[in-house]
Amino acid sequence: MTTPQDIIRRDVLAMTSYPVADASGFVKLDAMENPFALPEALAAKLGEHLAAVALNRYPAPRPEALIAKIKRTMNIPAECDVLLGNGSDEIISIISTACAKPGAKILAPVPGFVMYQVSAKLANVEFVGVPLKTDFTLDVDAMLAAIAEHQPAVVWLAYPNNPTGTLFDDAEMERIIAAATKSLVVIDEAYQPFAQNSWMPRAAAFDNVVVMRTVSKLGLAGIRLGYLAGLPAWLNEFDKVRPPYNVNVLTQAAADFLLDHVDVLDAQAAQLRDERTKLAAAVAQLPGAEVFPSAGNFLLVRVPDAAATFETLLTARVLIKNVSKMHPLLANCVRLTVGSPDENAQLLAALKLILH
Repeated sequence: MTTPQDIIRRDVLAMTSYPVADASGFVKLDAMENPFALPEALAAKLGEHLAAVALNRYPAPRPEALIAKIKRTMNIPAECDVLLGNGSDEIISIISTACAKPGAKILAPVPGFVMYQVSAKLANVEFVGVPLKTDFTLDVDAMLAAIAEHQPAVVWLAYPNNPTGTLFDDAEMERIIAAATKSLVVIDEAYQPFAQNSWMPRAAAFDNVVVMRTVSKLGLAGIRLGYLAGLPAWLNEFDKVRPPYNVNVLTQAAADFLLDHVDVLDAQAAQLRDERTKLAAAVAQLPGAEVFPSAGNFLLVRVPDAAATFETLLTARVLIKNVSKMHPLLANCVRLTVGSPDENAQLLAALKLILH
C-alpha cells in the first residue's frame, strides 16, 4: 500500500499545521481580532445585500469595481495596481511561489510573522531570518550585511511587526530598500488601522517596493480579504500565480458594501487604540510585567513565567498567545490582543492574581 510517507515531501511530513486554539467559551485575546460586531442596523443591511448575491456563479476573477473602490477608499496611488487575495496569507504564498527561482532566498527580520517562513518553505525557497535588536527594533547593519551576502529575491518588512508590535523607523527602512537593489521589498501593513503610519502613499515611489494590507484587523477577519498595491510590472506577474477564483462572491459583496461604511470600522479602530493605551499602562503597573511599545492592536509583554501565565489565564477562561518559544528574543513573552473594555477588564483581573 502506498502511504503519505511514500509521496509527501519529507519537510512537509516534518511540519505541523498552523495552530488555531479552540476558543469556545473563552475571552478570545489570542488572534488580534477586532472584538466589536457591526452595528445591528448595518449588519441587517449587509444581510440583505448578501442575500442578493448569485451563489450559483463563479466570482469575478478581477472585480474591477471593487478594486476601484479599494483604491479610492484606501488612498492607493493612481500609478499602482491592486491584486486581491484570500487574506494576506494567500498573497504571501503567491509572492513566494512566483519568486521561487532555483537558489532563491527570502529574507525577513525575526521574530516576525511566521507565514513568511512557512510560505518560503512550501515554495522550496531558503528563508533567511535576521534577528532584531533586543528592544525589537531593526538591526540595520545586520540586515544590510544579510542582503549583501544572500541577495534575497524578497525582503519582508512588517509595519508594524507581529508579534512585537514594533513600528520600524522609516529612515532605517529606506536604507534597506536602497540596499535591496536585486530584491522586491514587501511592506506588510496588516495593522495599519492601529499604527496610523503608512508607506502606501509611497507605494509607487520605488521600483522594488509593494505594500500589502488586509481588512482582517479592520474588523473583517471572517471575510478573508487581503490586497497588494504596487506598480503593474510586479502585479501583472503575481496575477499569473493567483488562482482564478480566489476571492469568493460573498467576500467580494461584503467588502463592496462595507467599504461604503468604513467610517464605522475606523471608529472601532480608534476605540481600540484608546483601549491599547489604557491596557498597556495598567499591565505595566503589574509586578514583573514588561510591556513593549506597540503600534498594533496587541501588546507584547514579558512576564516571569510565560507558560504559567498562559495556563493560569486558561483556567480563568481567558485565551492569549504564548510566544515565548517562537524565538530566543521572545523568552517569557506573551501576546495580548486588545479587546473590548469588558474583555480587557477580565484580562487585567486575572493577570493581577497571577502577577503579584
